[in-house]
Amino acid sequence: AKSLEDERGPMNAESNPSAGDLEVEMVDDQIALRASGRWDIRSAKALDRRLQAVAPPAGLTAATVDLGALTRLDTTGAWLLRRTIDGLEAAGVRVALENTAPVVRALLDEVAKSDAHAPIAEPPPAKIVEIAGRVGESTIEFGQEARNVLGFFGLLLARIAGTMLRPRRLRLTSTVYHIEQTGLNAIPIVALLSFLIGVVLAYQGAEQLRQFGAELFVVNLLGISILRELGILITAIIIAGRSGSSFTAQIGTMKVNQEVDAMQTIGIDPIEVLVLPRVAALVVTLPLLAFLADIVGLAGGAVMSYFTLDITFGQFLRQLQVAVDIKQFWLGLVKAPVFAFAIAMIGCYEGLKVSGSAESVGRMTTRSVVESIFLVIVLDAVFSIVFVNMGL
Repeated sequence: AKSLEDERGPMNAESNPSAGDLEVEMVDDQIALRASGRWDIRSAKALDRRLQAVAPPAGLTAATVDLGALTRLDTTGAWLLRRTIDGLEAAGVRVALENTAPVVRALLDEVAKSDAHAPIAEPPPAKIVEIAGRVGESTIEFGQEARNVLGFFGLLLARIAGTMLRPRRLRLTSTVYHIEQTGLNAIPIVALLSFLIGVVLAYQGAEQLRQFGAELFVVNLLGISILRELGILITAIIIAGRSGSSFTAQIGTMKVNQEVDAMQTIGIDPIEVLVLPRVAALVVTLPLLAFLADIVGLAGGAVMSYFTLDITFGQFLRQLQVAVDIKQFWLGLVKAPVFAFAIAMIGCYEGLKVSGSAESVGRMTTRSVVESIFLVIVLDAVFSIVFVNMGL
């Protein structure tokens, strides 16, 4: 730091100056400040306390700052002086500097030009730090969401156990209504997509197997893939996008209209009234829709095999009996109730999280679909690992 020693030369041990000091004297409506000793970074803490304790009285019109007794001044000391002078001038006090050496005045001017007392803007973080921060926030959010979903899962199990002990508590009319909405009304879209999936698999499989003269084995491909995996997986994804989002939107709209709060006010449990009928309905309908998807998917594959490979329907059925046993069908169908429970649980959970705005309904509906599909695929992977380890 630039200092008085730069101007006067270094001092030896015998002439070593004392620490910085400040004298304050009041004369009528004027204040006199006299700085002496070392005003540098080593004395800055004590000097700052002294300056903060200076309280100019009301009606103060003028002030003098005597800097003749300074023995050392660096940038830190100059900043303290500059801050004090600027504070007095901001209060409407005329400040006059006395006995100011040229080097001192130059240093005070440099500090004023650099605006050293202004807050320094924090530099933007590095890109890698910003990315790491976003990853950390997402990880924490994912952990909190998983914990909340697990808590809702436990609450739902408790309500299901209570309903099994008292079956009359299950609202049968509401359950039948949701069976119609999630089952009967979903038949067209599930059947159409399953048929097209069977057509695509048969066509693509035929193109590959024709290279080896093994076109007949396209029936094996269709039987294993549709009955064991694709039939239930495609059906669950369709229902997650159709019925799971519907659950979230319906319950979310009730939250916005404060109907859920009204239920709680009069002593009605929203889980029992809104969630359990939807869960029960989907657990009933998804296995039936998966069965339909299996049959229609195989029918689509049989039609494409007839037109592209000249495999008759009788040949298709005979080869299907040879290639696939009933175990493959049940291995696929046993996943349906688990997928149904997960989809209904996530749909209702996100609906109950809706806050009091229409924007929140849309946001939670989107999250419901994404989380349901993610959970279905994770559960399907778990089932596959378990079945392989069991030799199935």
